[in-house]
Amino acid sequence: MPALSPTMEEGTLAKWLVMEGDTVQSGDVIAEIETDKATMEFEAVDEGTIGKILIAEGTEAVKVNTPIAVLLEDGESAGDIAAPVAKPQAEATAAAEVAPARGPEKAAPPAPEQDGTRIFATPVARRIAADKGLDLSVIKGSGPRGRIVKADVERAETQPATAQSPAPAAQAPAIQAPRPADPGAIAKLYEGRAFTEVPLDGMRKTIAARLTEAKQSIPHFYLRRDIRLDALLTFRSQLNKQLEHRSVKLSVNDFIIKACALALQQVPKANAVWAGDRILQLEPSDVAVAVAIDGGLFTPVLKDAENKSLSALSAEMKDLAARAKSRKLAPHEYQGGSFAISNLGMFGIDNFDAVINPPHGAILAVGAGVKKPVVGKDDQIEVATIMSVTLSVDHRVIDGALGAELLTAIKDNLENPMAMLA
Repeated sequence: MPALSPTMEEGTLAKWLVMEGDTVQSGDVIAEIETDKATMEFEAVDEGTIGKILIAEGTEAVKVNTPIAVLLEDGESAGDIAAPVAKPQAEATAAAEVAPARGPEKAAPPAPEQDGTRIFATPVARRIAADKGLDLSVIKGSGPRGRIVKADVERAETQPATAQSPAPAAQAPAIQAPRPADPGAIAKLYEGRAFTEVPLDGMRKTIAARLTEAKQSIPHFYLRRDIRLDALLTFRSQLNKQLEHRSVKLSVNDFIIKACALALQQVPKANAVWAGDRILQLEPSDVAVAVAIDGGLFTPVLKDAENKSLSALSAEMKDLAARAKSRKLAPHEYQGGSFAISNLGMFGIDNFDAVINPPHGAILAVGAGVKKPVVGKDDQIEVATIMSVTLSVDHRVIDGALGAELLTAIKDNLENPMAMLA
């Protein structure tokens, strides 16, 4: 089972497009896999013959790296698959490379073992390693589940076998991780009460895991501002009248996307992501926007948003949102970005705090525009449309003053919308 996205831990084998005995080439589409986000085509990475299909189509919750089929090499037959293995933990091979056509040659040596654990390598890799005098235990495999393949052996230099030093004893963690909730114990609390049990699909599992990780590992802090929208609403109304003949209708969200994209250019140090042991400062403004779908959400990314017109951003956002709701987005359309926007204003929410979507440095939570009394010029009380926003910031990437500078830039852009077109 391939990992078709960075967050994928398991998938559903929706459909096989080949049968046992079929010959496939590298790049041929052999199956359709349902991930936590979408249904994607799975291509063969080697050429050969489908010897055996191990996972039937329609099977759900297949863990990543679980063998799903056996690809035979030249000289192998389906009968070789049924050969018994010495260790119960040995698993069927998910892929194999094809040996070059050549005359009769000696058989590959048996699969080596180290410390009682089988070293997984293809027959071709074992044969070449034996010819070169290579120790397979010191070669890192690049095949499925770390299997050593032909290319790994060919890259390795002839060297004597070296004994591996024992791994240092693992130290006990200083703080014990909290125990996960016991589903049985929780269900028992509600015995005698009417309820419907809703199993978790791949998307909901991924959302639960990633957001739990985000809140536990990212040091969030929050900055809040009120933004006056009167000038923007007037300007938007004028633009929409002028663009009516082109069937273009700009939303407030389109202006928010543009304002954030420009702010990231105005405060370039805040256009950054956390990369584990370093910070990556991006040059373009790649802005993600949360889109609610049935059972979860997507965050499609509008790339180079600072260079696009409001009408172009509007059209692209509508297209991404429509395909997100039908789960037709490709991974490159919802991965990446340095900044995200979550807008619940259309649901009447005044303000809220959003959870950062790693590895982003920040996310802007947008509330509804509400008419409120404000102190205007000459200290006169007047009515204005006010939108409350909260910037959730990763303190590892952006410090307080830098986050405040970014939020001020967003506010200034929205309160002076004509300047965004300059």
